[in-house]
Amino acid sequence: MAACLLAYFHIPFCHRVCPYCSFYKHTPGSTPIGAFVDAMASESKLRILSPLRTLYFGGGTPSMLSPSHLRRLFGALHEIIDFSVLDEVTLEANPATFDLEKAELLRELGVTRVSLGIQSFAPHVLATLGREHSPEQASESVSILRQAGIPQVNIDLMFSIPGQAEADWKHTLEHAVSLQPDHISAYNLTYEEDTDFFESLKRGEVAIQEDLDAVFFHLADEYLTAAGFDHYETSNYAKPGKQSTHNQGYWQGEDYLGLGPSAVSTVDGVRSKNIADTAAYVAQVTTLGHATAEAEALDDEAFRLERIALGLRTTRGIDLALLDPEARDRAAELVGQGLARFVDERLVLIQHGRALVDPIAAELV
Repeated sequence: MAACLLAYFHIPFCHRVCPYCSFYKHTPGSTPIGAFVDAMASESKLRILSPLRTLYFGGGTPSMLSPSHLRRLFGALHEIIDFSVLDEVTLEANPATFDLEKAELLRELGVTRVSLGIQSFAPHVLATLGREHSPEQASESVSILRQAGIPQVNIDLMFSIPGQAEADWKHTLEHAVSLQPDHISAYNLTYEEDTDFFESLKRGEVAIQEDLDAVFFHLADEYLTAAGFDHYETSNYAKPGKQSTHNQGYWQGEDYLGLGPSAVSTVDGVRSKNIADTAAYVAQVTTLGHATAEAEALDDEAFRLERIALGLRTTRGIDLALLDPEARDRAAELVGQGLARFVDERLVLIQHGRALVDPIAAELV
């Protein structure tokens, strides 16, 4: 296995399912959370065989785990992982799922970074997204994390939501900055299959408006960079030195281990995926010692294409050696159009090119 890995833990439970989310998730239902936690602890002990660099708990809503379940899971992980050498331990949280006592517990257990799924500070936009919290709860959640001593706080925001006006987005950006987070993620809503929003798109009830997407994107870029945030990846902004090391590892092609139902791993050129069924995950880990449902070897070409698609999203850009002659000619055209620049044998998207990263990547592969 690789010398040092990123580790992702998928917690699939949510109090309610948001209409835009395509990740594997569900309400607790018939699968006991305690049995799930024990299975994740078992899978971790069996599969974490190399040193780790970061931990990331995503979902779902990891913060809805009870204090006792959090202690059980983290207690098991502390037995096999030296938290003192980790670069970062991130946990995703919904503002409606924790108080000061739980936030202090998270810090005690070793969490160094909390990513808050706030999405908006406009009440009607939160209602459209099916979020449980109010703008006031969202603001208070940042204060609670600071009071608990969590070293880094990220706020997740979303734009191009049906019914969201430019003024709503500007207000959300202004309010987010006023809370002084270390990091802000600003995502363009995408209509993913198997979501209520996608069904609304198919029925013609909503429409993708690329021009408006660009307006929202550039508004975030201009406002957040002016507020002192480094726009270091298409959707991510950080105060100096506060970039997410876990996510940077993904974008730079580092190996990562995924644990939990539906979690994906890429280690030593092999990509595998766990079964996307929590009850089956628990049963398979209990009986077989793993929950792998599928695996494939990634060839050099697949790896090259991923490096282009992910690398273009960052301010580091991509090595020109990844491009074939035709793509290099297109890269030169992008530079001439003011959409990119060459920096030390690398191609870096700039200005309007950053908003066009997906179509540009498609042209270069």
